[in-house]
Amino acid sequence: MTPAKRLFDIAGALVLGVLLALPFGLLLIYLLLREGRPVFYVSERMRAPGRPFMLWKLRTMRVVEADSGVSGGDKADRVTPMGKWLRKYRADEIPQLWNVLKGDMSFVGPRPPLRSYVERFPEIYARVLTSRPGVTGLATLHFHKREEQLLRACVTAEQTDEVYVRRCIPRKAHLDEIYSKHRNICTDVKLMVDTVRGVTRREQKGVKVD
Repeated sequence: MTPAKRLFDIAGALVLGVLLALPFGLLLIYLLLREGRPVFYVSERMRAPGRPFMLWKLRTMRVVEADSGVSGGDKADRVTPMGKWLRKYRADEIPQLWNVLKGDMSFVGPRPPLRSYVERFPEIYARVLTSRPGVTGLATLHFHKREEQLLRACVTAEQTDEVYVRRCIPRKAHLDEIYSKHRNICTDVKLMVDTVRGVTRREQKGVKVD
């Protein structure tokens, strides 16, 4: 990560943190009253091979004793009504501003993978994680919707894992490597703007339906 990219991340996280402090605080109170504890979901992810960190999100699913792997159709019944709204508008990822400030993540980069996939596919992630993991990125923008469609059809954890490994990881890695070759501040700003536009379009569609 270049010094310019790091300064951009710090400045952006501080500005957004100030702007979102009040609405995020109100959202936390609402979630606490409606969903109960825990409000946050903390999961180990990999910043680079052999370098784990704890990713912070707002909880969107009912808590179970044992949970592992990516989310597919086998976990769909655990997503709370409020969790669906948080995921739709990516509000569950607001706590990742803390990860950006700490330097575990950048605003733009590959989505941080689980340790199990990094250990199973070390060659792929050795290339992908040359870029610091991001809140959004090229693969997030251009493959996330397709990934959701593929995983939604899975009915068991084994099937979810098989589909994710065979059909998602290679495509996402390809896009992440394209980003790595062309990354710069201008590219990051464009991807961030495109991400906001995507969320805005979803909100506008929701208003039309209502």
